[in-house]
Amino acid sequence: MDPAEKEYFNAVLIVVIVVGIILLYFVITAIRYQRRSLRLHKEKIQAEIDTLENERKRIASDLHDELGPLLSAVKLQINNLETTETNDMQLIEKSSRHIDVIIKKLREISNDLMPNTLLRKGLKKAIEEFISNSQEDYKLPVKFICEQELQLDQNREINLYRIVQEVVHNTVKHAKASMLIIKISIQDNRLFLMTADNGVGFDYFLKIRDNMGLGLRNLQSRTEVMGGEFTCISEPGKGVAYTIEIPV
Repeated sequence: MDPAEKEYFNAVLIVVIVVGIILLYFVITAIRYQRRSLRLHKEKIQAEIDTLENERKRIASDLHDELGPLLSAVKLQINNLETTETNDMQLIEKSSRHIDVIIKKLREISNDLMPNTLLRKGLKKAIEEFISNSQEDYKLPVKFICEQELQLDQNREINLYRIVQEVVHNTVKHAKASMLIIKISIQDNRLFLMTADNGVGFDYFLKIRDNMGLGLRNLQSRTEVMGGEFTCISEPGKGVAYTIEIPV
């Protein structure tokens, strides 16, 4: 190789190295920007969920600690009214029954907002209690399978509980199903929450392309903040199956 060719080769090599360094810089910058955007997006979702859960706790506490005792006091005062009139006595009894119904509804709403069982006994017992109450209210047969004890941090327990709530409510509201199966298992430090119904189903890809509903967004958001993966399999007439996989 003569000196001119060698000089040309070295010049080309320098240009290639410089271009490669520039490209590498832009690739690394793009990756860092993407990671930062994902982290900020995750932090934003987590902040929204934390705000929502704190507000639920506050409302549940107000209902349980303030309105409940107040209604009980009103009921006591009504029952202490003295009258000999039959119509008045019937009105007092009717009013007392109405107050009992209101107190029961307040307890149900308070428990739905922030279930005491979840805080005291953990996720598995809370889901079992929720499903038992749901079957009475909605008349939807739900089979819950969980053969392992679940020891998770409170944030994960709350998010998983909300996901189960959302799935049950969506199934009751939209699926027209006669059966819902919910299964939780842990394998290789991964928790799997799988649900399946035999309802009318929907076109999942058409749904997310046109307008993803609030329920699906909630499922995805809560899975995302736990660092998990969300999968939905559904076709018209073939029910809906969700799989949530998160690290534990």
